[in-house]
Amino acid sequence: MTENEHSRKINLADAIRQKLEQKKQQSASQKPGHFQPGSSSKMKSQNNKKPNNQRRRTGGS
Repeated sequence: MTENEHSRKINLADAIRQKLEQKKQQSASQKPGHFQPGSSSKMKSQNNKKPNNQRRRTGGS
């Protein structure tokens, strides 16, 4: 193995740390408050709770 090939090999944990740091720098450079496509947070449904119409169905008193 040559010296150049050996220097290219890095630890998996180090590679993950570098990638994470790049991601942090990229997100810090973006303006806050703007929509970021591909974000992990999912939109929540805005359905309201349905009224309980059991009294209407059963005839109520």
